[in-house]
Amino acid sequence: MIIDNELITYLEELSRLKLDEEEKEKAKESLSKIIGYIDVLSKLDTENEKEMSHTFEFSNVFREDVLKTSYKSEEILKNAPDKKDGCFKVPKTVE
Repeated sequence: MIIDNELITYLEELSRLKLDEEEKEKAKESLSKIIGYIDVLSKLDTENEKEMSHTFEFSNVFREDVLKTSYKSEEILKNAPDKKDGCFKVPKTVE
């Protein structure tokens, strides 16, 4: 892929950035290096490699679900500024 001024202008419009000439040249160099690296990676033989989403084996680690006592409703509502039917009463926010 050739990184030219036309592509940089297109990317500038997409990103809604205004680059000066020096920044455009830096962007062309950087994108050329990135594309070059991707070309190197695409030449690697990955035929027998397993697809993965992480570089290491990963599985969810969940803590044990342990039942423990909680606070009583009366204790929680003790400091509530306003309550109704055993719940916090808050101002209406939706009409």
